[in-house]
Amino acid sequence: MKRLLFITAIVIFSCKSDKQNDNDSAEKKESPIEFKSVSIEPVLENDSLSIRAIELMGTSLGFAANKGFYGLYNAQNRSMQTKILEEDGVAPEFRAVASTDTDFFLLSIGSPALLYKTGDSGQMDLVYRENDETVFYDAMAFWNEKEGIAMGDPTESCLSVIITRNGGANWEKIPCENLPEAAKGEAAFAASNSNIAIQGDKTWLLSGGVKSRIYYSEDKGETWEVFDTPLIQGSETTGGYSMDFYDENIGIIIGGDYTKPEDNSKNKAITSDGGKTWKLIADGGGPGYKGSVRFVPGGEGKHIVAVEASGISYSADAGKTWNEISKEGFYTIRFIDENTAYAAGKGRIAILEFY
Repeated sequence: MKRLLFITAIVIFSCKSDKQNDNDSAEKKESPIEFKSVSIEPVLENDSLSIRAIELMGTSLGFAANKGFYGLYNAQNRSMQTKILEEDGVAPEFRAVASTDTDFFLLSIGSPALLYKTGDSGQMDLVYRENDETVFYDAMAFWNEKEGIAMGDPTESCLSVIITRNGGANWEKIPCENLPEAAKGEAAFAASNSNIAIQGDKTWLLSGGVKSRIYYSEDKGETWEVFDTPLIQGSETTGGYSMDFYDENIGIIIGGDYTKPEDNSKNKAITSDGGKTWKLIADGGGPGYKGSVRFVPGGEGKHIVAVEASGISYSADAGKTWNEISKEGFYTIRFIDENTAYAAGKGRIAILEFY
């Protein structure tokens, strides 16, 4: 039987079913109370790791990091299982992960780009490889059990976008003639596996650098439009680093300039029309550079949490005002429910409880 990170696919299917139930419940609950503080419980600590890719699997968590390190935290029995993957004697650095009901996926940065899928033997099988000195993939997500997408920096005249239509067994790169042309110096940041947002068939990709824009598809990657953002841009370290959509209309992008982490000008924007237009929020106020942002489930698109090494910031009014509720640093965050999240960063993964 096919296995996923040491546990059977049947268990994963059960976890994913729990995830749907959790989401359905969250939608029915009232908006969360305003957060004042957060408790942090580490579930993995390893100072040699940089963990920027996490994926909810029900109430459990799949993750991957540098040094070929990946694994699963099982919330049911509070156990941690990890493995190390090598390709040709080299341990890849992973910045993107994704999952379906039966499979887990890992995607590395740098050349060669390596994309792995759960194999029938219980190991991870290489299903896509791209050799190019400029290749650099940033994020990955699935629309459904069969169709998924990953995006990265340009290797030609457009962003790199690869798509699967058969459950991840095969991936094809979209030719540049079918994508908007990228500006010179436009790329993306592999900060937290959140350059891609999906709602139904609709998809948004976030770029940064010299040009920070939104690439939008309403048909699961068949056709594309591109929209400008008002975020700070113009150099290779500026622009949008993370994106989330609460529904098909309400979305947020956040970033800045990681070389100037205290600068909080033009680093946060929100949309109410599905990403076609964006409005700066808390310009010159609130947090500076952040690499991961998420709407709180059941929060009506008003409750937002953003994290980075500098700490955890929270807004209860759609980003107009912000409070720093912890100085604990993380690179990426994903909510389980309206009060609980996983976060990962330098040397650790933790469970966060917001109050």
